Amino acid sequence: MCQRIARSLVFGLLFLLIPIDYAVGTKLVITGRLQSEYHAVHVEGFSSQTALNDPTFFSSWGLRISENLGNGLKAIGMIDWGFSTGTGSPTGAREQYVAFSKDSLGILKFGRIHSLFADYIGGWTIDPLVYTALQAAGSGGAMIASANGLGSGAYTAVNSVLRFDSVNFNGFTFAAMLMPGDSSRLEANLGGLLGGAGNNIGNTGGANGEWDVQLGTKYEFHYLDHRLAIFGGYSRDNASSQQKHNPFAHLRTEEVGRIGGVWAYKNYQLQGQFERISNALGAATCSNAAALGDIGDPTRQCNSAMNPGGDGYTWFTSGQYMWGNTSFVAQGGMTIAHAVDALHKKNSENFTLGAIHNLSKRTSIFGGYQRVNVDDQSNIKDRDRNTWTVGIRHRF
Repeated sequence: MCQRIARSLVFGLLFLLIPIDYAVGTKLVITGRLQSEYHAVHVEGFSSQTALNDPTFFSSWGLRISENLGNGLKAIGMIDWGFSTGTGSPTGAREQYVAFSKDSLGILKFGRIHSLFADYIGGWTIDPLVYTALQAAGSGGAMIASANGLGSGAYTAVNSVLRFDSVNFNGFTFAAMLMPGDSSRLEANLGGLLGGAGNNIGNTGGANGEWDVQLGTKYEFHYLDHRLAIFGGYSRDNASSQQKHNPFAHLRTEEVGRIGGVWAYKNYQLQGQFERISNALGAATCSNAAALGDIGDPTRQCNSAMNPGGDGYTWFTSGQYMWGNTSFVAQGGMTIAHAVDALHKKNSENFTLGAIHNLSKRTSIFGGYQRVNVDDQSNIKDRDRNTWTVGIRHRF
């Protein structure tokens, strides 16, 4: 009896781990990723903190659905949920959308979707250490939180989105994203000058019927052993009525421009981006994943953020060398947040050394060191920080 039950469980698990054709032309695939890191963080003014967990909330599992409708048209769906390998607790929804895809045009998505500034024009795509404790997001120099609040923070998504990504036209691609007025209620712990009560119910802008928007384009080409890509984008995050009438800060509609590129030659690759921010709203926040922890955690950082309502810029550059299955990484960047109202100027700059070794196509180990120098004239201590980490990652 016990043997029959065991065999049934095994066959049931195998059934779940393979693609399921539950209708003609329809496919359901279980997908996900697991990660755990042992990392140590020393922040000026605090004792060193160590942890064994998934600080960027990378781990998740989900369902990917597709149906062939004929004539190059497909219906697509995605449901993705995060969880912590350190505690086992859920970490919230990721991408969850339905979409139509046309071979000759592109894909049109409806739902909760990643920002263009995250997964298309730079952002995560040019940070080889993204989703680790050494990522550029939050540490200063790259990937401000912008885009309807948190669109380019580490593993966040934007609510109530209409997004279109084109196919490749002779090396050119483009994408556009529209967000209705009340879609910006995200998982930011906002409050204070930005409005909102905190505890994951903050609103970073775009309420009262105003639409937020993002636009991006990219051009890629190959010449002999060289590969070159250049990209640019624009993000607009409208201020809500509450923010416009805030008596403590002059909050207006946020605008962000980004340009950058990638050059690759044989085993070498260089990449970087520059961002200019005006009237920071979403860019004045950090997602918990970018900050490496919840509000109140000693290791929490938000060194890529602007001052609320202020201007500034960020830049980031990264170099990689591939040696067999190992990628060696050296990268760095800087965030300059200009003074506004009672808030003083603050600068953050970081430098990171790391390595990623692929044990297989699905499993890798990684590690490295990051130094962040902070000059914040609004605080008594600058909170410089040193981070070491080693971890393992598996995708399925």
